[in-house]
Amino acid sequence: MENIEKVRSQFPITKNRVFLNHAAQSPLPKPVADAMHKYIDESSSFATYAKEYEDLGKPFFAKLINAETGEIAVVENTSVGMNIAANVLHPKPGSKIVTTDLEYPSVVYPFLRKSLGVEVEYVKNVKGKVLLENVERVVDDKTAAVAISHVEYANGFRHDMRAISEIAHEHGAYVIVDAIQSTGAVSVDVKRDNIDFLTASCYKWLLSPPGAGYLYVREELIQKFEPPFTGWASVKQEIFNTTDFWDIWKLELSETATRFEVGSPSYISLVGAREALKLLLSVGISNIERRILGLTDHLIDSIKDMNLDLQTPEEKACRSGIVNFRVENPRQVAEELGRKGIIVSARSNGIRVSPHFYNTEEEIDALTDEIRKRQK
Repeated sequence: MENIEKVRSQFPITKNRVFLNHAAQSPLPKPVADAMHKYIDESSSFATYAKEYEDLGKPFFAKLINAETGEIAVVENTSVGMNIAANVLHPKPGSKIVTTDLEYPSVVYPFLRKSLGVEVEYVKNVKGKVLLENVERVVDDKTAAVAISHVEYANGFRHDMRAISEIAHEHGAYVIVDAIQSTGAVSVDVKRDNIDFLTASCYKWLLSPPGAGYLYVREELIQKFEPPFTGWASVKQEIFNTTDFWDIWKLELSETATRFEVGSPSYISLVGAREALKLLLSVGISNIERRILGLTDHLIDSIKDMNLDLQTPEEKACRSGIVNFRVENPRQVAEELGRKGIIVSARSNGIRVSPHFYNTEEEIDALTDEIRKRQK
């Protein structure tokens, strides 16, 4: 990436830490923190809220995933987005949900509730990968939806979402995607991959504060589903804008994805998310993905050189920003690295490393040098 030092100057964390933990919670870039400070100052001193914030970042998230702004709703986090998708389905008795045994709890828990009345069937991974032939074997005409992470949180395996959508749609099933570990790190295209629902919090790869997230609902499905919760944000806003009062005698839901919003969101979080999305789009997601995969290539080469057990699939098509490798006492190792200013996570009996586009090969080397020292 050209002029990496200029890029890194936008990330104050680089002066204090080797931060390789974006799959957990990212540090805020300077433009994001500045936008949030500006919002606080304006609201504190003048009780004013700039018009520029009114879109809540939805046009920028839409552009990032190749959607239309009207297909995007604001949610607090991925878990809320997954629960909305689960609660609008109303599957027939005897239906099932298909997922995998690599999933984060928030992908699965909404469907395990007895009140939903569905069976959850898991596609088992094979050496850290979920094979399409095994997905095909499990998905059938009883499947109401396939609920899945685009990128798996522990080992970074990236699913072929287009192929999974084809399998699901052949049986009339919906595709519900947790994209928290992919948006901002690798290409996400809801149109290319024919995804029905997609949701993501912004505090990981989208470089934003907690409290900001988005839900995509495919345009053709928006008016088909009644939201599980409703409030002033769920209805057609032109009613209030033209009359200055709410019509509380009838419910006219929005014809866009805002029908899945309820009330006032965390504006300060969304101000930060809006600025972060602008930053990522200005760099370009293809450039970001290329940079991240280059850094993880470098890391994987070092892991193999140390003869450590790599838990992340090596094929580029299956790769993301996450690399996991086994070590003894991973929690202890992660804590010791943290005391030396190198921030990673302990996950799945290994060390999970997740660099972003502003990281460098030298920072990867700083990590692997410490791991080598432990081997001696």
